[in-house]
Amino acid sequence: MRLRGFAGAGLIVAVAGLTASIAAGGTAPPGAPAADDGATVVGERRPRRRVLDLAVRSPVLAGVARARLLLPPGWSRDASRTWPVLWLLHGASAGRDGHTAWSEHSDIEELTDGADVIVVMPDGGPCGSYTDWWNRGGGGAPKWETFHLAELRQILERGYRAGPDRAVAGNAMGGLGALAYAARHRGLFRAAASFSGPVHTLHRDPSGLDVADLVELSVAIGAPSLDWTDVWGDPDEQRVVWRQHNPYDLAGRLTGVRVHVSAGDGAPGPFDHPGRGGREAVPRDALEALAHTVSEEFAGKLKKLGVPVSTHFYRGTHTWPYWRRELRAALPALLAEIT
Repeated sequence: MRLRGFAGAGLIVAVAGLTASIAAGGTAPPGAPAADDGATVVGERRPRRRVLDLAVRSPVLAGVARARLLLPPGWSRDASRTWPVLWLLHGASAGRDGHTAWSEHSDIEELTDGADVIVVMPDGGPCGSYTDWWNRGGGGAPKWETFHLAELRQILERGYRAGPDRAVAGNAMGGLGALAYAARHRGLFRAAASFSGPVHTLHRDPSGLDVADLVELSVAIGAPSLDWTDVWGDPDEQRVVWRQHNPYDLAGRLTGVRVHVSAGDGAPGPFDHPGRGGREAVPRDALEALAHTVSEEFAGKLKKLGVPVSTHFYRGTHTWPYWRRELRAALPALLAEIT
């Protein structure tokens, strides 16, 4: 079920336009930390006591991206210690403010108030692809995986006292990113969680959506001037590339990582408000139903491989109230692995 027809042109220009410019009022800190390739912090804002927003100019994004940090008690950039890090990744279609999505739609600030951990919520781009784009084999921008796990990680460790103990979680495409990152970079994360993530990218359902359709949709909505096959190529012709980024195919690489997956079945649940006609009148949420199917497949493969995994499958839709609940439930286990 391909959607087709979304022509791509001017990748560098489009990415530069889609990534955010420095936030209003932000100023670069003295001696701004930089990554090995020259990515550097060009702006900081402190909108609330624990919240520090960074603007990072990155050569692999052809522009400026942002990240929001939640700081622990006693944090100082001059401290003699480091802090463990929890990464939270957002889904597709987050617009220019993906780094604020978890702050705006969940109670992560309250949940971690007093916790001995730095929470990092980075911009993941308008498509939430969490990968270095294939770009017809030519590579180049955008390289979100490089931005997150090389550039931003180095900046956080060099300038913001981030330590080596890390966990990662995400919703929707962010869930895909969380498990792909943990599998593709063995030893980097001690725990990983997906909330409604499409964690088997090569799943095929002849009667409905498959995950490749979600990739196409996310590009069509988030970056309509680009071609969705620039992400990993065509899923049949460039199958090897897809498999290299597919958590299901990489499941065996999650040995030693505490893994959690959850998803709803797509039927209206306790946080849905059906209005007239009752819940029976509300159509099934196809995106969440697909996430449920592939999450079960992924968890089943982990169990066959002997990799421990916890799961929560429930009645509900592809919406923030469920992801807020799932984060609350999973957070203690995630933090227990790194603090």
